[in-house]
Amino acid sequence: MPEHTAAADFAALLRELKDRSGLSYGVLAKRLHMSTSTLHRYCNGDAVPADYAPVERLARLCKARPEELVELHRRWVLADAVRGRKGAAAAETSPEEAGSGTGPGQAASEAAPPAEAASAGAPPAAPADADTGADPAPTRRRTRTAVLAGIAVAAVAAGVAFAVGLPGGGSDGEGDGDRHRPVGAAGVTAEGTAPASSSPPSSAASPSSPSSPAKDKGPARTPAGSAPAGAPSGEGQKSGVPVTVRAEPYAWESPCSQRYLADKPASEMKPPPLEEGAAAWVAAHGAVSSGQQYLRLTVQGTGPETVVVDGLTVRVAGKRAPLAWNDYAMAYPGVGCGGGVQTRAFAVSLDSARPSLTPEPGNEDFPFKVSESDPEVYYLTASVSAYDVDWYLELKWSSGDRSGTLTVDDEGRPFRTSGNKGRPAYEFPIGGDGWVPEGTTKLE
Repeated sequence: MPEHTAAADFAALLRELKDRSGLSYGVLAKRLHMSTSTLHRYCNGDAVPADYAPVERLARLCKARPEELVELHRRWVLADAVRGRKGAAAAETSPEEAGSGTGPGQAASEAAPPAEAASAGAPPAAPADADTGADPAPTRRRTRTAVLAGIAVAAVAAGVAFAVGLPGGGSDGEGDGDRHRPVGAAGVTAEGTAPASSSPPSSAASPSSPSSPAKDKGPARTPAGSAPAGAPSGEGQKSGVPVTVRAEPYAWESPCSQRYLADKPASEMKPPPLEEGAAAWVAAHGAVSSGQQYLRLTVQGTGPETVVVDGLTVRVAGKRAPLAWNDYAMAYPGVGCGGGVQTRAFAVSLDSARPSLTPEPGNEDFPFKVSESDPEVYYLTASVSAYDVDWYLELKWSSGDRSGTLTVDDEGRPFRTSGNKGRPAYEFPIGGDGWVPEGTTKLE
């Protein structure tokens, strides 16, 4: 799909929803906690959001229908994939190209808008109306400046990646460098045509391991011959895997349903985050999904050929007694929550001896078909009450005479979900300055 078409199609549907709502850019931006100019750029097709969460909130504010939510997510996936390819192309820019005015700084500004570039640790891109003429300085000076700028950006990005670590990856000094990888994306390892192994990943925790997240989850490893974890579109083709999976392990079905367990007193906990900040909030507090975990999986082909997603299998890597930690609700007391079953929605009980996915009422079961231009999104609700469970998924695919299995987890470590029965529970009142015992907030 041409680059301009993917972004333009996504923006066109955003504008349609916005215009139909009758709300101004200023009103919508305020409710979405973003600047009016950023929202305007999204709706004009000048930028593609780095995360889907604000897009979904915008659509719900505009009363989007279920089928429109599905179509909007499909268009965002395609537009985001185009942006990812542009970013990869920019990373391959040579020093000679940098000297001719097409260096890292310019490539970064094309790959993402200023807001997203800043969040990734890169300096803000120049305004759209900035002078982009040739630098009168000698080529050697331009090249040296571009190289120094690239070194500075890499240093900042490394600092950000270290700061936003995995749960439990604080300064306890007991971990390894792998613990500081960003939270929220999937770790995906691939097997070619060989049959899937029923054994857990090398990072799986044993049932007798301690209950701390930092100690339960070992260093991430990629099996020999596998595709790199989180390989972008195109990399799958090189490794013989014609499909990619993006997992969002800290997605929310609604704030009312999402809770986290943390081994910290209420006085040391930050206020509830927005959904897009959930991964960082979880990492900062060493928190674990409480009672249930809601995953959003985006499956997309890496080329024009059709790939059949034959099924998803739940694998348990370890079970222990539920965590004896405090339970924190993300919903604000008295604030209503939207919801509803999504298309391609599945549920699994991790308390079962052999957990397996079952379609939510009204939903179809596997197999499904995907390609580069026709991705699929699956919504998984994993519930548990009697255990603290480490688990992961195996996605089986086939395309022509090829087949294989993708292991989907949390950056090379199992997903983790713990029961919360009998745990001290807390809520955060609107306008309050701290957490209070759940049920004690007086509503006006």
